[in-house]
Amino acid sequence: MLTDAAGRYVTDLRVSVTKRCNFGCIYCHDEGLGPVARPRAPHDEEISPIEVERLVAVAREFGIRSVKFTGGEPLVRSDLEEIVARTVRQIPDVSLTTNGSMLAARAEPLRAAGLKRVNVSLDTLDAEEFRAIRGGALAPVLRGVREAVRVGLTPVKVNMVVFRRTVDHLASLIAFVDRTDGLRLQLIQFMPELVDPHDWAVDIAQVRRWLEEHASQVLVREMHHRRVYRFGRAEVELVDPVYNADFCAHCHRIRVTHRGELKGCLNRNDDLVPTRGLDDAALRDAFRTVITTRVPYYGGYLRAYPGAPSVGSALPMLSAGPRAGSPRGSDAAPGGR
Repeated sequence: MLTDAAGRYVTDLRVSVTKRCNFGCIYCHDEGLGPVARPRAPHDEEISPIEVERLVAVAREFGIRSVKFTGGEPLVRSDLEEIVARTVRQIPDVSLTTNGSMLAARAEPLRAAGLKRVNVSLDTLDAEEFRAIRGGALAPVLRGVREAVRVGLTPVKVNMVVFRRTVDHLASLIAFVDRTDGLRLQLIQFMPELVDPHDWAVDIAQVRRWLEEHASQVLVREMHHRRVYRFGRAEVELVDPVYNADFCAHCHRIRVTHRGELKGCLNRNDDLVPTRGLDDAALRDAFRTVITTRVPYYGGYLRAYPGAPSVGSALPMLSAGPRAGSPRGSDAAPGGR
């Protein structure tokens, strides 16, 4: 297993199979392509199922043990089941991030192909606000979530981007996850560096304090040192990468773009390593390059930024104890508009 200059090894591979999307989320760094009535054939620039399998086979040689497919919206590709089936031949732990709008009809065939879990983006349960934020309808997404649970793509992680338009919906989403078997909630900090400048960010420290005050238990995962908060049956995970050197110092992930380029960091595009047309030896060299040359984005690539924390600050791997009760029945919400 290779490590980079910061001593970070790589265990996870995220593969973007397309830039196309049928939604137009206001916080996304890419433009959605408008309504897509059904899945379609891959575009010429998008990596093929055979290319994906070859990349994953080499990734396995370097100790990578899980693969997650992303987009754009991966379900716009009609060959996604083949991509999953080929991938699980090499690495069995395969998951998917989706907006959920086309998931209901494909959850069962994807599960049959070998998919293990899904993440579904769901920022609010308010249908009007959902459409205003995401540019799509809420009802098909909820059907997709239910079908994913039914066929066993669990735990289904509900992804909520935390920013000014969504933060007041947090308590209702926690309650939704608490009362629905098979779900977990993942809060993703709004990343202003990936979109045009907007004054949409909320104080993530205030969100964290609210979670700590109301959760019954607080844990810290090894990956990125992410905090996990328990509310009754609900688990709520906070992904807070912005200006967070500790998060970057514990990143064990590399990426593949929809064109087949290896990429060491989500926030960078100056580290792309092309792979198309390479023989096996050169492809292995490409993996060595992207793994050994990656550096933490905050505290490594960027050393000066607002409120820069120290890299590798100490955190206990387990911090549990009695906390305040579940936020059910409370209109309190973290952050502010």
